[in-house]
Amino acid sequence: MGAEQLYAHLQTGATTVCRAWSVTRRDGTVLGFTDHDRDLTFDGIIFKAQTGLTARVLQQQSGLSVDNTEAIGGFSDDAIREEDLAAGRYDGARVQAWVVNWSAPGQRALQFRGKMGEITRVDGRFTAELRSLSDDLNQPRGRAYHRDCAAILGDDQCKFDLNNSAYSGSFPLIGHDPLGRLIFDAGAFAEPGWFGRGTLIVQSGPASGLSGIIKQDLLAQGQRLIELWDGLGQPLQIGDLVLLRAGCDKRAATCQTKFNNFLNFRGFPHIPGEDWLMSYPVSSQRNDGGSLFK
Repeated sequence: MGAEQLYAHLQTGATTVCRAWSVTRRDGTVLGFTDHDRDLTFDGIIFKAQTGLTARVLQQQSGLSVDNTEAIGGFSDDAIREEDLAAGRYDGARVQAWVVNWSAPGQRALQFRGKMGEITRVDGRFTAELRSLSDDLNQPRGRAYHRDCAAILGDDQCKFDLNNSAYSGSFPLIGHDPLGRLIFDAGAFAEPGWFGRGTLIVQSGPASGLSGIIKQDLLAQGQRLIELWDGLGQPLQIGDLVLLRAGCDKRAATCQTKFNNFLNFRGFPHIPGEDWLMSYPVSSQRNDGGSLFK
């Protein structure tokens, strides 16, 4: 109904329209922006003016082609902060854009729905690529057939409970070593490498909510040294509480011995490798077409 009223308003020739868009981060934080000179409110969101955020012309195409546009803005303490962008808090954030009659905000039409893609920062401003929902259709789908497990530890296919106290624990940060690795008490997890390939989730402090993939988990003199593949974007402070979750190297043996979850293994450990495909029969070996693993 609101879109029909907006179209009728546009046909009058004397219009009072503006654009408004909302950004919903993965942590649930919702921000609203408008290029009007006053704030707007609808759908329970306050769309703030004078935030320095603008959007370029939306390129929309028929069929399943991806609609693209960009949002350009300056950093502001009451809008989008540079440290939040650097920390990855806006990665994959959901974006909606409307054309709105600012004199009657109920008259509006949803023009774009998608997510943030690549974000670049330079000279106190940022440019965020906006990708429409059809961009998801460009992602690879289907199951790969190889020896390693195709599931992600703890997902709907794996079905393993990562909240089990034997596989996760919360630790306060006690320091950093000269190589930049995070230092924790070893705790009850006495096996080195237990958290390797696992996940680190920050539970308190300025970096709360951020997460990273663990590259290396070492034990030395009663302390646990954690190295991440990539930085968190915001440094951890001494005393920050961090949740560590065990990792999996996707091998069948690990699934069976470490997690006792082989019934949900999503790989094919007996699939022949390239050496078998290039082999040829010899008289000294059995050549009856039977199993290679008996």
